[in-house]
Amino acid sequence: MEALVCRKLGDPTVSIHDEKSPILLSKTEPIPQLNSSTAVRVRVKATSLNYANYLQILGKYQEKPPLPFVPGSDYSGTVDAVGPNVSNFKVGDTVCGFAALGSFAQFIVADQTELFPVPKGCDLLAAAALPVAFGTSHVALVHRAQLSSGQVLLVLGAAGGVGVAAVQIGKVCGATIIAVARGAEKIKFLKSLGVDHVVDLSNESVIPSVKEFLKARKLKGVDVLYDPVGGKLTKESLKLLKWGAQILVIGFASGEIPVIPANIALVKNWTVHGLYWGSYKIHRPHVLEDSLKELLLWAAKGLITIHISHTYSPSEGRWSPLISYSIF
Repeated sequence: MEALVCRKLGDPTVSIHDEKSPILLSKTEPIPQLNSSTAVRVRVKATSLNYANYLQILGKYQEKPPLPFVPGSDYSGTVDAVGPNVSNFKVGDTVCGFAALGSFAQFIVADQTELFPVPKGCDLLAAAALPVAFGTSHVALVHRAQLSSGQVLLVLGAAGGVGVAAVQIGKVCGATIIAVARGAEKIKFLKSLGVDHVVDLSNESVIPSVKEFLKARKLKGVDVLYDPVGGKLTKESLKLLKWGAQILVIGFASGEIPVIPANIALVKNWTVHGLYWGSYKIHRPHVLEDSLKELLLWAAKGLITIHISHTYSPSEGRWSPLISYSIF
């Protein structure tokens, strides 16, 4: 089968036709075999590009697999083979799922408990881009912060994959959404999602812009901060939080890990949530299962929309094999 294989650590944006690329397109990888009685083999239709995949190939992710490895996490496709004790699926069913590695290939094997049926009304391309980005934001906002109607949600990096997901999930929850991004194209896109206020960092600062909005709406402050960015922007955003606010630490796309002062967290009764979505598969798998089932239903009903920016095939020389989504 075909697969994109990481043979060395390095910059995954280098074309796979360049000898410096850490990625090569292999056409001779063995088709994975069923490894248990409840295993399912999926013919991959699409797989998404996440920031974690990028970091993993650079060698900067939390988990560092031995070389060589096939990258890739969330995917969708059609059931190709099933083990003798599989009861949830049959050959031909459309499914989606996520894995630590291996989805940048034509086939992947997973246990039946790790797969989810794709409901009618939900496109397979969309289903492939849903688990990691939307799953991260859903667990953060719904399970951890328990975001509710009328609360104010501030989303940093709002035009990125998890940011777009957070904005839409916040809308479903009935929150007032403040989105922070940079550049006219991203601002226009976020406004099309129906956010209540957008901060364009290319020509304004987050503190005065948000304070003016809060004052106009007669709101006391931000209830939940969703932060996949870190750095200086986090430090500034803390000044906008109200008493009892919640901080969701999602990642550090800025490259700088911020310091959240414990003394201020104490005085203002803030709650700080660290959110490493992938570890839920080990420690709280039922949370992920419930989360993804709800997200797939939301997608089928049109409550959320997975925005796909580009689609590629492996032979095009892109490092994302089939799909990347809404990464601005």
